[in-house]
Amino acid sequence: MKLATIQNGTRDGQLLVVSKDLTKAIKAADIAINMMDAIERWHEVEAPLNTLYQQLNSGSVKGEFAFDQTATMSPFPRSNQFIDASAFLNHGNIMEEAFDLDIDKDNSIPILLQRQSDDFLGSHQDYPFPSIDDNADFEGEFAVVVDDTPMGLSENDVEKHIKLVMIMNDVSMRAHLFRELSAGFGFIQAKPATVFGPVAVTPDELGDEWRDGRIHLDMCVERNGEWFGNPNGGQMDFSFGHLLSHLSYNRNLKAGCILGTGTVSNSNYKEVGSACLAERRALELIEFGESKSPFLQNGECLKFEVFDKEGQSIFGKIEHKFVLA
Repeated sequence: MKLATIQNGTRDGQLLVVSKDLTKAIKAADIAINMMDAIERWHEVEAPLNTLYQQLNSGSVKGEFAFDQTATMSPFPRSNQFIDASAFLNHGNIMEEAFDLDIDKDNSIPILLQRQSDDFLGSHQDYPFPSIDDNADFEGEFAVVVDDTPMGLSENDVEKHIKLVMIMNDVSMRAHLFRELSAGFGFIQAKPATVFGPVAVTPDELGDEWRDGRIHLDMCVERNGEWFGNPNGGQMDFSFGHLLSHLSYNRNLKAGCILGTGTVSNSNYKEVGSACLAERRALELIEFGESKSPFLQNGECLKFEVFDKEGQSIFGKIEHKFVLA
């Protein structure tokens, strides 16, 4: 099924059930007040939400209305926890080669980072940033949401707790990144608010493209209406099961915990491009000796979207403008 959140004057908004083709929606307040309420009571609400979803798709329910992606909030306007990963080793390898970095790492252990979870932006909101000198960048990613997940589960068992899938633009301010990395204590100014696509979907909506704990679909990215890349999520070096098992090794994950993949990145980047500006700039540096693509400027527009085999948009689209605050 497909779910979304619209504004209703509260911090967490109101839950909607959205039709498969993203044209219709219906309020689900009688089942769950909002998305967080739904994920915290998933075992109770999954069946009635799915029934409403089927009725909406078949046209057999009253109260439906046209679904407007531009009116949505982030599916989860805030969450208990947001963790981002670096699940595509190709991206890190490119950055290390471009900047001649000597990083002591174990490629069998995933890199995970605690992130801001109290302020997520909707898919069509303008994105404010203080200065062009911040070197604003974007990163197209997939993300999953779990229900209550006990610690110590195997990769196979922990995957059963994945209840929703989303897309996201993990915004970065590159001017602050190396300074904060060198401090050795994590990102603050380099990683401001994250933007999520308008619709969260259950894994079954991905069909055969959801397998091996990975999403085998292209992350289609445009910058100012021009193709930027369409790398595929199937090249994740660490599956979602691997990432979640590592994350929950010695801690419980509460319902609503969001886990991102990190930048979708493919080894055949010459054919499929990138989902991240820093990666393209690094590839330019390797090939030409200098980075040619500028960081984001005031007024630039980005679009992120994922399609199924029939060309139907699955999550709706992130389409937003970067503006000076």
